[in-house]
Amino acid sequence: MKIELNNYGIKRIRQGNPLIQVEDLKQNIKKIPLEWIEFVDNKNKYVATGYLGKQNKGFGWVIDQTQRPIDQAFLIEKFQQALDQRQAFFADDTTTAFRLFNGEGDGFGGVTVDYYADYLVISWYNETIYHFQKLIVDSWLEVFPNAKGVVEKIRFKSELKESRWLAGEKPQEPLIVLENGVSYAVYLDEGYMTGIFLDQKEVRGRLTEGLAAGQKVLNMFSYTGAFSVAAAYGGALETTSVDLAQRSLPKTQEQFEVNGLSLEQQKIIVMDTFDYFRYALRKHLSYNLIILDPPSFARNKKKTFSVAKDYGRLIEDSVEILSEEGMIIASTNAANLPIKKFKQAIETALENKNVSYQLTESYRLPADFPASNFEESNYLKVLFYTIKK
Repeated sequence: MKIELNNYGIKRIRQGNPLIQVEDLKQNIKKIPLEWIEFVDNKNKYVATGYLGKQNKGFGWVIDQTQRPIDQAFLIEKFQQALDQRQAFFADDTTTAFRLFNGEGDGFGGVTVDYYADYLVISWYNETIYHFQKLIVDSWLEVFPNAKGVVEKIRFKSELKESRWLAGEKPQEPLIVLENGVSYAVYLDEGYMTGIFLDQKEVRGRLTEGLAAGQKVLNMFSYTGAFSVAAAYGGALETTSVDLAQRSLPKTQEQFEVNGLSLEQQKIIVMDTFDYFRYALRKHLSYNLIILDPPSFARNKKKTFSVAKDYGRLIEDSVEILSEEGMIIASTNAANLPIKKFKQAIETALENKNVSYQLTESYRLPADFPASNFEESNYLKVLFYTIKK
C-alpha cells in the first residue's frame, strides 16, 4: 500500500527522524492499515517504507529507505545487528539484565526487547506492530535460539491481557538478575512492570560504587527500592524508601533480602511523597542524599502530580530536609520535557531556596538504550546536584 507524505514529512525523514506524525500525511487516514506501507511524494516517488500505528509518540514509523521488503530476512539482519552491538553486555558477568533492542534507536520503532538472564520480554507499543507479532517473535528466536522463554507486554489500548507468556518455560519466581554485581528480584509476568527499570543502570552503578557510602539516603517514589538497595550495597549508613503503593513494602524488603542486606538500617514507608516531606520536617529528619525519580504523571485520591508542573516543588521540599551539605539526584523519564526545561525547573527551585548548588554529573540513556535523533527518543534525564545551605 502507498501513502503520500507532504513536503514537511519528507524533509523530517530525510533529516533522519523516523517518527511519522498525522500532520506529515497528505490524506486523512480513517482506518489504520495493518500492513507495511510505502511512503511516497506527490509524484508517487518512493521515500521510505514503514507503517502507521497510533502510540504516544506519534502516528507511525519509518523502518527502511532502500525499498527492501520487510520480511524475515530483513528482521533477522536488524535484530542480529542489535545483538552484535550488545556483546559487551553479554560478556559482563556482573550484569544479566539489559535492553537487547530499543525500538527506533535500533532502527525499528514500536517494539522493544529486554533480556533478563536468558529470558526475553517483548513490549508492543501499537496495534499494527502487534499484527506482525509472529514474524517478529520467530525472527528473534532465530537470532537468539538460547532464549529460555519469551513473555510479551501489550502497551497499547487493547482488550488483550497486558502480559502473557509466548514461548518456552516460566522461570521460578522471583527470577534473580544481576546488575553491577547487585541482585534484583524480578517477576516477568506481573503486568507491565518487572521490578526494575533497566534504563537507570548507570545511576544505580554510581550508588553501588560508593557515592552514598556513609550517607543517609532518602529514595522518593521508590517502587521496589532498587536505588535504595544499590545505595545500601555501596555502603550507605541507612536508607529510607517512600512510595504510595502498598506493594512497595514487600517488594522492597525482598530486594534487600536477596542481597543479604540487613533490614535494620532500612526504612520502608508507604506514604504520599509530599506528605512524607511534611512528616520529615515535623520530625526534624534530614538526609545527605535524596533521590527523586517520579512517574511523569500520577494521580491519587487527593491530587495529581505532573513532572512538567510539579518538579520544582519536589526540589524545594527536598532542600528543606537535606543536610547542610548534601546531594539531590533529580531524574525524569518524561519524553515531552526537554533537558533544558528540566534543568531550569530544578535550578529555579534551588534559587528560590537561596542555596548554593553545582551540577556535578548528568546521565542520559545508557548504551543498550540507543536513541534516535529526535529529542523525545532520548527521554531519560538524570542530574546530580551538590547543594550547600
